[in-house]
Amino acid sequence: QVQLVESGGGSVQAGGSLRLSCAASGYTYSSYCMGWFRQAPGKEREGVAASCTGGRDTYYHDSVKGRFTISRDNAKNTLYLQMNSLKPEDTAMYYCAASGRSYGGTWYDLGRYNYWGQGTQVTVSS
Repeated sequence: QVQLVESGGGSVQAGGSLRLSCAASGYTYSSYCMGWFRQAPGKEREGVAASCTGGRDTYYHDSVKGRFTISRDNAKNTLYLQMNSLKPEDTAMYYCAASGRSYGGTWYDLGRYNYWGQGTQVTVSS
């Protein structure tokens, strides 16, 4: 049974940094995508970043390019999201997601991911 557990969220001031971690137990699909999504109150869940093809390919939402870095340690089954230069608009619940199947859609297509964590809150104050 696959379990994803996020950690590292918190409250920071604008311009600050946080590092999110996602520990994946029982997950053996290292060649498939793992990603980070976020959902702010009243908004739809959106893709933030993804690491695919065993980590060789990475993708980012335009709003976080140059500020966030996704990385993956397959040996430790852990996914990371380093978030720098945080902005108030980054405030959201952040979810780790993992895929265990081939999928033809985009990296940010929710349907690609069949495993989800419970989320960790990130709050950025101005």
